[in-house]
Amino acid sequence: MTTPTFRVPAATCLKQNSVARLRLFCFPFAGGGARTFGAWVADLPPELDRDGELWAVNLPGREAGLADAKFTDLGSLIEALRPRIVPFLRAPFAFFGHSMGALIGFELARSLRAEGLEGPAHMVVSAFRAPHLPDPREPVHDLPDADLVLRLRRLGGTPPEVLREPELMELMLPLLRADLSICETYVHRRGEPLDCSLTVFGGAGDPEVSRKELEAWQPHFRGPFKMYILPGGHFFLQTGQALVLRILARDVSAVLRQLDS
Repeated sequence: MTTPTFRVPAATCLKQNSVARLRLFCFPFAGGGARTFGAWVADLPPELDRDGELWAVNLPGREAGLADAKFTDLGSLIEALRPRIVPFLRAPFAFFGHSMGALIGFELARSLRAEGLEGPAHMVVSAFRAPHLPDPREPVHDLPDADLVLRLRRLGGTPPEVLREPELMELMLPLLRADLSICETYVHRRGEPLDCSLTVFGGAGDPEVSRKELEAWQPHFRGPFKMYILPGGHFFLQTGQALVLRILARDVSAVLRQLDS
């Protein structure tokens, strides 16, 4: 079996800011990549544009690394990602992760702590149940292609025109299966809460994640906790981008004020 590798930098700066007071690292959802957050650049609220520097985390098997072998379990991904991303983690920094990205960001933060390294000053987890909760749904990463496409259509994050293109889906499905395997084979291990503040986002119409599952993130962090339920489904990140960024900017500003004090 081929060992997955990184052939691209672990993170890409989407908008440089030489006077940034905080770096925000964004982790994509299953099947997504760094380009997921490229649309944020033109929509950044003034305070986030002024004080922050936006980075996207590059994971193997997508975009520039499409031909790379894909990770199918989270432990191996974290062990490979941690040493490669540490050089980019200039303190203070924050993690943002949507769906699968929330789980990756959380476990990366715990891995950094285990190695005695600086962790995030703030974390944002979006559209994913608290990590200690079992997945109430049957695994889908090994479904037949047609059934998996129906699942994607139900979630609404993949453009319909892409779902209708067999050649595009032939490229996408192996990555989606690998990413879904990362989430569905994850086994939570108990540990001390992280020493940072937390923002949680959820979609009011998300069929995948309930409000109670989002609230259950709170015990995993020692810092202040805020939760926002926004209009939209599982991919409210796309349909409500401007609102997500406004709230994110406000919470990042609060984190910086706390650091200043």
